Amino acid sequence: MILTTTNTIEGRPVEAYLGIVTGEAILGANIFRDLFAGIRDIIGGRSGSYEKVLRQARDAALKEMQIEAEKLGGTAILSVDIDYQTVGQGTMLMVSCSGTAVKLG
Repeated sequence: MILTTTNTIEGRPVEAYLGIVTGEAILGANIFRDLFAGIRDIIGGRSGSYEKVLRQARDAALKEMQIEAEKLGGTAILSVDIDYQTVGQGTMLMVSCSGTAVKLG
């Protein structure tokens, strides 16, 4: 399945618009990750543990959206948008994505 942030795919006409599809993933951050991330914030550098959690959440949300599009008979998702938020007093990370499921020619 093709996922793109654009609203068209060059050379592939849209045969049918199947509707908006979404995917969400909420992951908890454990206290040790928070502690080590806080230390890195003080001394500088990247937080590999948070980056890994962000990737996992994004991948899960995109996969959920793909499954929803496949159920509708879609072959692509156009105009994909990904949002990141914290919930639960900042202890949980939520990634949500949406797009338009289509059947390409």
